[in-house]
Amino acid sequence: MTDTTTGTESTTREQAGAAAGGERADLLAVLGKQRYFLRFTTRDLTDEQVGLRTTAGELCLGGLIKHVASVERGWVNFILEGPSAMGDFSAMTEADFARRADEFRMLPGETLAGVLADYADTARRTDELIAVLPDLDVSHPLPKAPWFEPGAQWSARRVLMHIVAETAQHAGHADIIRETLDGAKSMG
Repeated sequence: MTDTTTGTESTTREQAGAAAGGERADLLAVLGKQRYFLRFTTRDLTDEQVGLRTTAGELCLGGLIKHVASVERGWVNFILEGPSAMGDFSAMTEADFARRADEFRMLPGETLAGVLADYADTARRTDELIAVLPDLDVSHPLPKAPWFEPGAQWSARRVLMHIVAETAQHAGHADIIRETLDGAKSMG
């Protein structure tokens, strides 16, 4: 295990990338860089600070990392199990939406160390899948959701690119939140 805030990659992750080669190594490298930027926004902060909302939105640094970890876990489950792993988003209840909203904030008892450890576990699982998945073209129909085109399918490759995009988007959000918090910049 390595320090999750410094961006130093573990030996296992480096070996998985080297063993994967080509496209898979590229996916691991790009995803690793975006994860680094997201984690780096939390450097030298307290548990309280990563739970602060510094903009007009509901987002905080700890919540963003929790959300990205949850989304990544969900999409990896989709690659492995198909749409049933994600459920029917069009049938979500108010209670389901409330639980989902908790992903975006630090809840009582949650710590930065715990959030980062969970994210590291999620990342490790994804990286291992990228290295060993027999075929990146394997695809499944998308789960029911108002934001997905009915009947659309995504390949594992497209899902992994989506995970990269989601991570990068939220790393940018995190950079804005951190700069608003104390002036520290992560990406500029």
